[in-house]
Amino acid sequence: MTADQDGLADSGPPTGEVAIMTVAMPADANPAGDIFGGWLLAQMDIAGGVAASARAKGRTATIAVQEMEFHKPVKVGDRISCYTEIIRVGRTSISVGIEAWSTNHYRQTGPTKVTEGVFTYVAIDKDGKPRPVPEA
Repeated sequence: MTADQDGLADSGPPTGEVAIMTVAMPADANPAGDIFGGWLLAQMDIAGGVAASARAKGRTATIAVQEMEFHKPVKVGDRISCYTEIIRVGRTSISVGIEAWSTNHYRQTGPTKVTEGVFTYVAIDKDGKPRPVPEA
């Protein structure tokens, strides 16, 4: 690992596959121009839901968020890429490791890991009841 300009350890390239990319907009920020943590958490949940639903071959619902860690602020105009990796599959649940990376071409910054966490989803049927996750 190498240290970046803030002295934090760089964890290397993103882990997993890119699930979504979006741009942080002014409506998503506080008066100082920092993006709300809740907005970033929502983007990660969408990305995790994409990965979990693909693995479950159908609907899933978020049941837990664990080990959420914010490393650096996200600014207006940053492109956020959320990478996902299935880390555990249970009978009805799927745990997804999610990393959010920021790039800003105007300020020539990134890619930088800004947030990471583990989200757990449960596979659900048409009535919203838990169902078994199919074999891979």
